Amino acid sequence: MLLKYTPLIPLLCLGYVLLIGGCVSLPTREVVLSESLRDSAAPQLKDADGRIGPQKSEHILKQVAGAEDDEEHLKEFVRAEQGITGHPLIAGNRVTLLVDGPATYKAMFEAIGNAKDHIHLETYVMTDDGIGQRFADMLLERKAAGVDVKVIYDSIGSRRTSDVYFDYLRDGGVLIYEFNPVGDPFFWRHLQRDHRKLLIVDGKVAFTGGINVSGVYAESSFSGRRRKHYIDSHWRDTEVRIEGPAVAEFQRLFLHTWAQSGQEDNRPEHDFPRLNDVGHDLVRVVANIGSKDKYSIYKAYITAISLARRRVWVTQAYFAPNDEFIDALKAAARRGVDVRILLPGFSDHKMLVYASRARYTELLESGVKLYESKDRLLHAKTAVIDGLWSTVGSSNLDYFSFLRDNEANAVILGRDFGRQMEDLFQLDIGRAQQIILEKWKQRSPWERFKERFSSVFNYWF
Repeated sequence: MLLKYTPLIPLLCLGYVLLIGGCVSLPTREVVLSESLRDSAAPQLKDADGRIGPQKSEHILKQVAGAEDDEEHLKEFVRAEQGITGHPLIAGNRVTLLVDGPATYKAMFEAIGNAKDHIHLETYVMTDDGIGQRFADMLLERKAAGVDVKVIYDSIGSRRTSDVYFDYLRDGGVLIYEFNPVGDPFFWRHLQRDHRKLLIVDGKVAFTGGINVSGVYAESSFSGRRRKHYIDSHWRDTEVRIEGPAVAEFQRLFLHTWAQSGQEDNRPEHDFPRLNDVGHDLVRVVANIGSKDKYSIYKAYITAISLARRRVWVTQAYFAPNDEFIDALKAAARRGVDVRILLPGFSDHKMLVYASRARYTELLESGVKLYESKDRLLHAKTAVIDGLWSTVGSSNLDYFSFLRDNEANAVILGRDFGRQMEDLFQLDIGRAQQIILEKWKQRSPWERFKERFSSVFNYWF
């Protein structure tokens, strides 16, 4: 969240008081686990044709588990996922891991260039720099070719982008929706932001992750000289490209938000084409819809961490979760799980770095291993648990992402994708600095003061 930059701070402060005063809170671990683990029925899967039978489901689960010893553990994750949602997981998908901006933009531009029917783009930040201009030019080119193009952008996230840029898109026929505009007299709406990063092309390909439309992602974080300030740093982020039946769920998310724009444009026969099975990845689309949601992303994390047997590896740009989330991590470490968290050593939100550090001591004392990225700005929001449960998406581990923002994550179950996520995590921590408890305790009183002060504002992050 970039609340500190908005001119509506007084109104947001009032909204903050209402937020706390209204006792808006996240459910306890006990409540989450009783809900997610209540379903002891056989794991259920579905594909493009609907629910898959028990025999075929067993075959698919055996295939994606990768090893016989992991099959039952995978079923635990699957049962938990369907316990949270009441719906089967979606089989038949192909998920491609994309690391950093260049790889992501290359895949996105290829998809946009091949669009035949429609392009749906939803983003928190949409800039008018070189990357933003290339997006605009490609969207307008496809619009001129007869492709339906819709764009949703967040008013605060894109506050620095000129009106001329969006007028350029509108003049070319692109339909635009500015989410919760700055200046809206209903001030409480400013507490909800559209923090998603979604691209859906022809209803057949979807992208989600942490990457906005911005020049900060123009270069790979694995190239160039090391930098230690967010202004000139190469940003480290992660995205996924998804094909298969799960794409329809991302499409529904986009269209649900688009309906709020009041712009009539119903095209169900175009927006939801026939989707065939194209791979073996099991996917669940996990989304927050502002305060109307049932905390799905929070519940998914809490449950997966609680089921972990061997490893919980988390990469997180903005880490300011509630006590229940911290306790889940500590409990996992105390029962012998290898819990590692990679966090930014510097950020575009300096206070959030200190708010995160305020929890370091208790995490370290519980056996959690902590790392800080020192040479690139870390913006990824991912996790991999036991090499079987993975998530990539837009959600930070903080109150606003869990309680108020529109967010979208993909949960991917299976050994093949989990192995890719673990390899990437090890590559990242190989370039990071590990935080050692004994040395951490020697930090200065000034550093400790900044941590305590920043942690007071956890609800803002």
